[in-house]
Amino acid sequence: MPDNTISPPDSNRREAGAGSVPPVAIVLLVGLALLAATNVYTLLQLNSFRDEVTALLGTHEERLSLLDGNVNRTKDQLVQEVKRVDSEVASTQRQIEESVEQVQLRVAGTAQTLKSEIAETREQSAERIGEVGSKLSEYQEATQSSVGALDGRVGTVEQEIDEATAKLQETIEDLTSVKGDLGIQSGLIATNADELAALKKLGDRSYYEFSLGRTKKPERVGPVSIKLTGTDRKRNRYTIELWADDKKIVKRRRTLLEPVQFYVQGTRIPYEIVVNKIDSGNIAGYLATPVPAPRG
Repeated sequence: MPDNTISPPDSNRREAGAGSVPPVAIVLLVGLALLAATNVYTLLQLNSFRDEVTALLGTHEERLSLLDGNVNRTKDQLVQEVKRVDSEVASTQRQIEESVEQVQLRVAGTAQTLKSEIAETREQSAERIGEVGSKLSEYQEATQSSVGALDGRVGTVEQEIDEATAKLQETIEDLTSVKGDLGIQSGLIATNADELAALKKLGDRSYYEFSLGRTKKPERVGPVSIKLTGTDRKRNRYTIELWADDKKIVKRRRTLLEPVQFYVQGTRIPYEIVVNKIDSGNIAGYLATPVPAPRG
């Protein structure tokens, strides 16, 4: 007959627990493994950091070594440069001293030369002064003689001027004033060369002398042009054509010493033509214009 007896529960649990690990132990083991792993990682990181620090320290030492080398080289270069500058300064100072000595020697020589030249110039000046004094005395004597002769000549010239002035005054007094062909009172009329010269010296008008023959074209006389067209020797008459301001003026049968008057643009005083000589086919005289005479 089968055994249907059921084992008690407690005995089954003991049999099951005899072959398994408790959970707490598992947690502890895991924690220990993690701690170990962490320690290993930390150790590796520390080793890596140490290697980096070591590398950095080595690079820094190399840089410091290079810097020390550069500093030493720069120091050596500065020392050499200072020596070179000191040498150049010393050389320049020597050159300056030599130049100063040369200048002093030149100045001394120049001063001596100047003294000699001044002495020679003084001697030459004294000789020239003596010569000039001698020539001045001779010149004063000659000048006194010339002044005496000049005084006599001045007296003669003054006498001649007085005589000429008196003659001119007499000539002017002999001049006459008549009316012209326009009925306007004329100035003084000159009948010959002496009287015309006297009028010119008065300076009241400008005078242009002319001598005209019968020609086909007019001749220029001062600011106008004149053409002789006819003469009458027996009656002392003549006929002329004249051009002024591009205008033609005809003066027919004018007489000897008659002021032939005409106006030109821009003047209030008439121009005058005086003929003081009439020959067959020829006349001579002068043209009188206000001062200053405008251009024709």
